[in-house]
Amino acid sequence: MSLSRRSFTASAASLLAAASLPSGAMAQAQDGLLHDVFKGGEDFWLALEAYAYAYPLVTMEMTRRVMTNVPKVEGTRGPMGQLIKLREYPSASFRDVTAPHADTLYATSFLDVNDEPWVVSIPDLDGRYALFPMLDGWTSVFAVPGKRTTDTGAQTWAITGPGWSGTLPEGMVEYKSPTGIVWLLGRIYCTGTPEDYAAVHKVQDEIKLMPLSKWGTDWTPPPGKVDPDIDMNTPVRDQVNALDTDAYFSLFCELMKRNPPTAADAPFLEKIARIGIVPGHDFDASKLDAAFAKRIPRLGSARIMLHFKDSGGDVKDINGWGFTLKTGLYGTDYLQRALITAIGLGANRPQDAVYPTSTGPGGAIVNRAYQGSEHYTLTFKPEQLPPVKGFWSLTMYDKDYFFVENPLNRYSISPRQDLKHNPDGSVTLYLQHESPGADKESNWLPAPADKFILMLRLYWPDENNPSILDGSWVMPQVVKTS
Repeated sequence: MSLSRRSFTASAASLLAAASLPSGAMAQAQDGLLHDVFKGGEDFWLALEAYAYAYPLVTMEMTRRVMTNVPKVEGTRGPMGQLIKLREYPSASFRDVTAPHADTLYATSFLDVNDEPWVVSIPDLDGRYALFPMLDGWTSVFAVPGKRTTDTGAQTWAITGPGWSGTLPEGMVEYKSPTGIVWLLGRIYCTGTPEDYAAVHKVQDEIKLMPLSKWGTDWTPPPGKVDPDIDMNTPVRDQVNALDTDAYFSLFCELMKRNPPTAADAPFLEKIARIGIVPGHDFDASKLDAAFAKRIPRLGSARIMLHFKDSGGDVKDINGWGFTLKTGLYGTDYLQRALITAIGLGANRPQDAVYPTSTGPGGAIVNRAYQGSEHYTLTFKPEQLPPVKGFWSLTMYDKDYFFVENPLNRYSISPRQDLKHNPDGSVTLYLQHESPGADKESNWLPAPADKFILMLRLYWPDENNPSILDGSWVMPQVVKTS
């Protein structure tokens, strides 16, 4: 890689801006940064690239620590190897994660498959939509059993580690994880009625999860071990961003010993070896110049978020709706992988789900926010409802991506609401704080009094024309009517 003084300067200035430095500190910080950049040369940019490369593995581990650091399953957390079963949709008071949804109930667990395989058995779902994506330590979705791929009959899977070789019992399907860390992130569709809650709870309770050595026994998982030094309150992303360079790359190198990189990463690994990062070895901090190393975490995280605005074809903005089709599998696009980790950890492959999001009329380019005091409509023309084989829903969030308390206790809208059609066959949704009138409330998605955000969920988008996957179907624009 060859970088000129001009490209150094431009890139450094962009990163400073992305890091949101106060204007009074900009000149001073830029002088110091540019001095470090020119002194560090290529090593400085290698360290920034390495930061983005490592971000998913470090974030996944920090997430695992927080989610499993409990003695028993409780709420959204549970010990390693124990199934977390969320029994109902979140309410408006839910604040554990941003952008929650009210469409599926989770069956999830973190596993360590380095020492032996883990077995997952699910009952017959009787046609119910569900998917059970498996993420490796680098956040890639390496397998997605479920209705789209394996149908809904009773199934038993063995999740094996990268170094495992052996014989599995007859009828057990093997899914080999590239890493020791595995996040099973099952989602089971539910309408939210008391009767359907009970039906999905029955499914959750019949799911079996245990080590292969315990298969066929009446195994009871041991209590989880609690580490009092783990921060259980600070959001994971803030914890990751707060790690200094030495701690960040030291943890990364330690994690690579049990979560190896892919063969496709070899050319990049060869480059970053010069700054002390070598798979299978501890981080050698002496190879990274301390003069600029201290700046890497802040600028590295800023560079990841800057990719959201500078990602070209990775992020589409159509009719005010932004979305990406590059999720779940990333190849060697390390910056895109890091971005999705930062803003949507656990994202599915696009064949399983696409999430168009709109923050205001005209989208991110116009940069205007929706206001609940105004009246908006979203109209789907006849035969132009979102084309999916799973389900679709439109979710309402406040400006911080949390549910909005409202008189209907309705946080999303979908065909489950028995939507009314217009005389011409079209469907109009009403997006506003005040009721649009009793005759329209079936199509009303209540908004807060101030800013709000919309997210459409398209599960198992239809791959035939029209399809959001090839651009032959597009979301209609939200129209301000007041």
